[in-house]
Amino acid sequence: MTKRALKRMVRESYDEARHDDAKIRRLPVDRNWSPLGSAHGSNDDARDQAYLKTIKPKSEGQAELIKAIDAKNLVMALGPAGTGKTYLAIAKAVEALDAGKVGRIVLSRPAVEAGESIGYLPGDMEDKLAPYLRPLYDALSDRMTMKRVKFLMQEGAIEIAPVGYMRGRTLNNAFVVIDEAQNCTYGQLKMLLTRLGWHSTMVVTGDPNQSDLLNGLSGLADVAGKFEQVSNIAVVRLAEQDIVRHPLVAEMLHVL
Repeated sequence: MTKRALKRMVRESYDEARHDDAKIRRLPVDRNWSPLGSAHGSNDDARDQAYLKTIKPKSEGQAELIKAIDAKNLVMALGPAGTGKTYLAIAKAVEALDAGKVGRIVLSRPAVEAGESIGYLPGDMEDKLAPYLRPLYDALSDRMTMKRVKFLMQEGAIEIAPVGYMRGRTLNNAFVVIDEAQNCTYGQLKMLLTRLGWHSTMVVTGDPNQSDLLNGLSGLADVAGKFEQVSNIAVVRLAEQDIVRHPLVAEMLHVL
């Protein structure tokens, strides 16, 4: 058989398969999978909640956080990595947007380098900032399709911006998520928190123990301590038992 005939046969078989089923179906997934394997006897339900319309808490701390977001206009979620702070905040933001409770979602995080420099990366300022904002895109894409994310961003219903772009703004009718707030100074947090406008909800997430700033510069712990005295503000402190990543994450954080 010649190469031309072989290519034609492959193309025809592909066209026939595509004609039979033009849609891509998601493969079934074993919902009882555990990162440690069945030998550990884990029967946890799905960690990936992208397919769920309404997100469900995985721990008491997460349940407290969700309840606080529903009840308060300003919530501070503090806790170690893997406790779902950012994911839950963005999931509730998408839920509020879909329900018509807010007109837009505003996501922000500080562009602080974690021991590495990106100044050498090619592209304009937007391209250089993309790696910092990527985790926010990932969380959004878990709750809606990337096609819808891009459409909403073009329409202005979703905005993702670094902290430096928030000064001077008033965020009305919005669900605001400030991520990685441990990398904000006290002055930056004061500026961000006072952006809150009418009919808006703001969730500030971060881990005071993992700041990339020099010692003493992060203002997250100080702000959270002062806000615990304010009844209209919720400060939720998640702990190791709320970690929903690989079980080794909790063990590592316990010794590191």
